[in-house]
Amino acid sequence: MDSLDDTIVAIATPPGRGGIGIVRLSGPRAVEIATKLFAPARTAAAWQREPRRMMLGSIIKPDSGEVVDQALLCLMPAPRSYTRQDVVEIHAHGGPLPLRQILQLCLQGGARLANPGEFTLRAFVNGRIDLAQAEAVLDTIQAETEAALHVAQRQLEGHLSMKVKALRQELLQILAYLQARADFPDEDVPERNIIPDLERAGAQLGELLSQAGQGMLYRQGVRTAIVGRPNVGKSRLLNCLVGADRAIVTNIPGTTRDTLNETIDLDGIPFEVIDTAGITHSANPIEVLGIERSRKAVAQADLVLLVIDASQPSSYADLDVAALLDGKKALVVLNKSDLNPLYSYDGVLPGVPHLAVSALTGAGLRDLRQEMVSRVLAGNVSTGQEALVSNPRHRQALEGAQVCLQHVREAAGQGIYQDLWSIDLTEALRLLGEITGETASDELLTMIFSAFCIGK
Repeated sequence: MDSLDDTIVAIATPPGRGGIGIVRLSGPRAVEIATKLFAPARTAAAWQREPRRMMLGSIIKPDSGEVVDQALLCLMPAPRSYTRQDVVEIHAHGGPLPLRQILQLCLQGGARLANPGEFTLRAFVNGRIDLAQAEAVLDTIQAETEAALHVAQRQLEGHLSMKVKALRQELLQILAYLQARADFPDEDVPERNIIPDLERAGAQLGELLSQAGQGMLYRQGVRTAIVGRPNVGKSRLLNCLVGADRAIVTNIPGTTRDTLNETIDLDGIPFEVIDTAGITHSANPIEVLGIERSRKAVAQADLVLLVIDASQPSSYADLDVAALLDGKKALVVLNKSDLNPLYSYDGVLPGVPHLAVSALTGAGLRDLRQEMVSRVLAGNVSTGQEALVSNPRHRQALEGAQVCLQHVREAAGQGIYQDLWSIDLTEALRLLGEITGETASDELLTMIFSAFCIGK
């Protein structure tokens, strides 16, 4: 791993062209490097003595004095900066060429290119944020809905961390008592019933885990496959859900030959809706490929919309498609209901909600959207103020800690010697510490921050 005491630099804005592009420096030589490159517009301007104030000037090549770009420069000195090191930001024009030239000049001046997520890693290592908050930075950047952004911001503000740290402190006190009893058997350590404390900690873990499903839906979204036999209106249904003509719609069966993905926001949950080729028996090699992709989409989906042509009686082809949905969360969409169907489809996925819609007129689409949300939430709805667990890593750690506490409670009930309880308590503490970073290994940190973009 590169030294965290190096001075690093990166372009902090996305690739492409824009009005503004930002080059960010952090480290002990940030001011020195920027001083060689920046020529203030006013000779008397001493930007080093006026932190957090934007200064107008030009970025120049030190060896020739040639102007690369007009820019604004801002110094955020340590420790009151994002990384708790000296940070200098150069706000230049957002074209690829000037930004690359400024970056190259910083590298020539003694900085090295930042690794992915290294600015946020330094914020974590230097104690400005904990690990859960660092991960919330990435969740904020990647949020696709307002609800997902809200969850990420609650975590960035430290609401989840405060709960985990308080829980960890309770377990530390229990462990300290057990170790005192074991290490000083001859001392008069007062007898204490720790079972109520363990039960309270277990209840707190259960409370955090109870909302994890919803939190992860906001963060990861729901893969939703629209499936059915050919010409039942799958593509038109996709267009209705998306609110745009994204899929080609014709009366010719088999128009869709490949999958088509679009993301929609339903009550804050991002649904990735996938239009698939009609599943049928075919000798056409192109159709066969499309059907195989449809089957793969079903296998990978979190929710499946089985579309039935409600203007016709159900067929063996409908039942064949339904058979692929075994064990999947699903809804049966009775499309073309505007044609006044007289048929029963109770035999198609019995026990699964059936909704009559018309992708042509839009009738029933509101109920379908509501049922999609209800189906994935399964009645588990938060008030929006809880510290929602939205990260699979956090959920796994909490579940592991819950198992450890259960082992201790079982051991207590069986009269097993208290010295052995500390083993499971120590493991629970380690798992909770991985969430906030107190016990995170270098391998874990590398895995987490490698998912960040360079410049953040």
